[in-house]
This record gives sequence, structure tokens and C-alpha cells, in this order.
Amino acid sequence: MIEVRNLTKRFGSKVAVDDLSFTVEPGRVTGFLGPNGAGKSTTIRVILGLDRPQGGAATIEGRAYRDLHDPLRTVGALLEAKSVHSGRSARNHLLFLAQTQGLPARRATEMLELVGLTEVADKRAGGFSLGMSQRLGIAAAMLGDPRVLLLDEPVNGLDPEGVLWIRNLMKYLAGQGRTILVSSHLMNEIAVTADHLIVIGKGKLITAASTADVIARGTEKSVRVRTPDAAKLTDLITAAGGEVSAGAASQPDEAGQPDSELLTVKNLEAPRIGELAASASLVLHELTPQLASLEEVFMELTAGSLEFGLHDPARIAAEDGGPLAGDQVSNQVRAQQGSPS
Repeated sequence: MIEVRNLTKRFGSKVAVDDLSFTVEPGRVTGFLGPNGAGKSTTIRVILGLDRPQGGAATIEGRAYRDLHDPLRTVGALLEAKSVHSGRSARNHLLFLAQTQGLPARRATEMLELVGLTEVADKRAGGFSLGMSQRLGIAAAMLGDPRVLLLDEPVNGLDPEGVLWIRNLMKYLAGQGRTILVSSHLMNEIAVTADHLIVIGKGKLITAASTADVIARGTEKSVRVRTPDAAKLTDLITAAGGEVSAGAASQPDEAGQPDSELLTVKNLEAPRIGELAASASLVLHELTPQLASLEEVFMELTAGSLEFGLHDPARIAAEDGGPLAGDQVSNQVRAQQGSPS
């Protein structure tokens, strides 16, 4: 278990973490989310004893990191994939770590096999791609067979096969009762990996809840309806206060009869739509509630916590009198640089 209690960390006048409290329970994958500058990396560094807070505390299994007797056997961490001595081979990097903690040398070989780096085990880590470096970082984190794992952007640089592998690995380890905290900006990946979410913004806790509960909070809810009686059903839904947008109709079937048409309904729940269809003896081929994506909910939750404001380029172009063509952009750059067009 990881416990963060009233944690505060400042860098000069900037408050990076502001009276933050949360708990990461064992037996599940916990996603740690927040915009750039939210304080995620600083919080992880404090948990691992790399930064000293001005207030509060962070503990791993009830102890501060500095008080752990065998750190690598208790907690493994992936913070920066490229933070490896570039002249060392992957094998020697792991052997060095193993020796510092009294771990058997065979663990280096086992972890290289686990992450798929056996064939390049004796090559210098400085020549590794980002994906290979990520795998080596995960091997180092797993070296001591720890009960707690903290992973910062673990799928960066991984190909689809690698992403699926680390996703399944985290779920497997959580299923063994280990504590897994994973920080990522990839909302779609977190949505299918994490059981629980901790969302922060400007160093403060925004929410801590199950992934399903967080997604259910999204304001953008709709119902996907497919029916051959689209016009009649649309009239019924509209009269009941719903809002209908139509999709493309399917091709006619072999008998020449029109197939079902897709409708998207807002402001009306699926059971009510089903009741309306039944009352008029209308056929439904599909009736599926649609929730907002985790990305959409995340944007709603953190809208007031962005350190760097982003703007819609189309809106900016419109405000400036229309979109900029390539030549116009080039001319603007030349003008800024003081070179002739």
C-alpha cells in the first residue's frame, strides 16, 4: 500500500503539490492522472525519497522510502527510461543493481527474458531505442520481485505488442495482490488497464474513484439506437423531450426491404426509448447506452487545472480573419526572423 497524507512540496514560490492526500490499495492497478504540471512526477519522486516535502508524508507499506530495509525487494520504479549508463550492457546494468541489493545474479537473466531483451542483453544500453530502454527500465523495476510498483509513462516508445504486454503484466501483478501505481497521459490505455483512478490538478486532488465511476460522471451521455422505423421513433423521442441525430442508413437487405438506420439519442435514457418503441410496436435492432470516454471526462475534470492553456487553432484562425495558407505561414516566419521573403 502507498499512503500520501497532506503532502506539500514547493520549488521556490511555486507550489507543485498542495496538501495532497490519497491511498493506493494493493490488488488493483491505480492510474495516476493529471495535466502537465499537475504534480504527478513530483509526488512520485517524494514517495521514492528523491525529493523532500515541506509538509505531510508519503509512505510505502507504512514506512518512508529511506526507512525500507530492502528497497528493491519492496518497491520497484520506472521514472526515466534513458537514465542508464550508456556504456553498460543491459545485462551489466541489471547485475550492478542486483549486487547493490544482495540479489542473485540469475534475476538479471530472468528479467531480461521477461521483457524480451535476451537477444540484446550484451549490447550497450546507450544504443537502445526508447522502446527497448522502457523494457530495460521495467526489468530493473521488477528485479527485486517487489510488492509495490510505481511506473511513470511505462508504454512510451512501445509498439502495440509491447503496450499489450505491459498492460497484461500490470493486471497480472495486481492480481497477485501487489500495489501498482501507473502515471500516463494515454487516456485510452488507462481506461482499459486501471481499476482505480487518482486525478490531480495544480497539486490538488480532484477525484479518487473507480475507473467506472469516474467515466460515469461524464456529462456527454447518449444512447445508440438502430431501427428500421427511424422516422416514427424519432417523432416519439422528440415528443418525449429527447434529442435525435441520424446516422447513415444501412443498405437494403436481399429482399429489398430497408435495413435499420442508426440514431444517436441524447436527453433520454435507454429504458424510456425502449418503452416508446414498444408502445408503438416499433422494431429495435440495437439499444445501447453510450458513456463519455475517459479522455472526455478527464478534460471536464481538469478544465480549471491547466497550467498551459491550449486553444482551438480553427477558432484562432477565424479570429485572425481566416485560416493561414502555407505561404502565409512561411512569410510570417521569415518576417519574424528578419529574412527576405
